[in-house]
Amino acid sequence: MTYPGGDHLSKKVFIPHGYPLILRLLLAVICLSVMGFACPKSCHCSERNGLTVVQCSSRNLVEIPPDLPHDTVSLQLSSNRITKIPNQAFKNLPWLQELDLSRNAIETVDAGAFQGVTESLRALDLSHNHMQSIPKEAFARLHAKISLSNNPWYCECTLQEVLRELWLDPETVNEVSCHTSVQEEYAGKPVTQVLDSGINFCNFHHKTTDVAMFVTMFGWFTMVIAYVIYYVRHNQEDARRHLEYLKSLPSSSQISKDFDTISTVL
Repeated sequence: MTYPGGDHLSKKVFIPHGYPLILRLLLAVICLSVMGFACPKSCHCSERNGLTVVQCSSRNLVEIPPDLPHDTVSLQLSSNRITKIPNQAFKNLPWLQELDLSRNAIETVDAGAFQGVTESLRALDLSHNHMQSIPKEAFARLHAKISLSNNPWYCECTLQEVLRELWLDPETVNEVSCHTSVQEEYAGKPVTQVLDSGINFCNFHHKTTDVAMFVTMFGWFTMVIAYVIYYVRHNQEDARRHLEYLKSLPSSSQISKDFDTISTVL
């Protein structure tokens, strides 16, 4: 039998012989319709050991198909135009073991992208994409062998912490390179080679943070000093003007002399 789109279906449709012919035909149509919806229109589905293999490579897809068969064991999505792996993209695929997302345009992987398949997934290919960084939570509790080669990675503390928790594909691990780095001297070098040499990107991160804090504190200190100087100078000017004003007033002795002169005249 085949799916409505022409894909082969190896699973048999069982219709009890005791049903009237018209009812049996109706049930057959319903079963075929349900099975047709189980395989995405743009993909090809086949069977492996009673489970489903979904082939969606090179289909010009821009997102992960939402209507994947529940019993999918292998999902091939390579060579498409997918740009993002959203949260819980595979939550309804508890049997998923192989996931190929290589040669797409993936830039963003949400923190909960692989929720629901962390225990079942055995192989994950994210090579040849556009990823520069990934959140630490994205691969939490993931036990799969992962390929991350040929991505424009930005080497810094978060990436270092992520990679040290992963089981990287040994055949492509040396192709996971720093496209850019918190320290420019490491750009273009394999990440594992840099880390194995004893470099700790997290130290650079802390140093950068310390410098930023020092600059901020110095700026505040400079502002306080400038205000104090302004305040003192401003008050000195007021004090000088007040003193000149007091000096311009007639003294008490001069007032007494003027009073005696007036009394004499009178």
